[in-house]
Amino acid sequence: MTAINTDKPVGESAGRKQMPWERYVQGHHWRNAEDEFDAAKFGMWLFLSTEILLFAGIFVGYAIMRMLHPQAFSNGSHYLDVRWGGLNTVVLLISSWTVAMAVRAAQLNQQKWLRVNLIITLICAIAFFSIKLGLEYIPKWSVGKRPGALFNYPFASDPYEPMWWSIYYTATGIHALHVLVGAGLLTWVLVRSFKGIYGPKNYAMVETSGLYWHLVDLIWIFLFPLLYLIH
Repeated sequence: MTAINTDKPVGESAGRKQMPWERYVQGHHWRNAEDEFDAAKFGMWLFLSTEILLFAGIFVGYAIMRMLHPQAFSNGSHYLDVRWGGLNTVVLLISSWTVAMAVRAAQLNQQKWLRVNLIITLICAIAFFSIKLGLEYIPKWSVGKRPGALFNYPFASDPYEPMWWSIYYTATGIHALHVLVGAGLLTWVLVRSFKGIYGPKNYAMVETSGLYWHLVDLIWIFLFPLLYLIH
């Protein structure tokens, strides 16, 4: 999708003061705004490919360890509450939709809906992280369900359960960190949106931040069944 290049404000008379997005000019090293937008989007896709490689390593480790010690993984999975994992899945799916609507609102110069959708996305991010930290991490850690040498849960029935918790905390912890990074990017976009920075001629930051957020959602779609739905 290419940026719209027009000298007139979208849907309004040319007599009013132009918003910042209408005055936007591409960097001096770009031939035009379309080239700048395409390069920004392509760069984000390249970055996301490295993120996929990161999680691919985790998934490979998961697959090998689960094949070698299936009972430990089954035991560990039964300690997880599928209701909280399912709720977090719904929360991220909603946020993925609202961030897509935010991009569309920027393209159509719907400033109000751009901000509304960004705010809803951020609320979902806060809800996800709160559920993960307050209702899963802290309760499990407090009873000894910890990774590796820190494990001291007294009712464990398999000696390899500490390895399960190592994979659980590594996978979900790195994912939670991505949630925080994505929320930070979207917060920055939201703050700048109140200044009229984003619109039909300048929405690259909205779209690239949205792509990053979609990756956060996609990774969780894989983590949820692998961790919560074992047998």
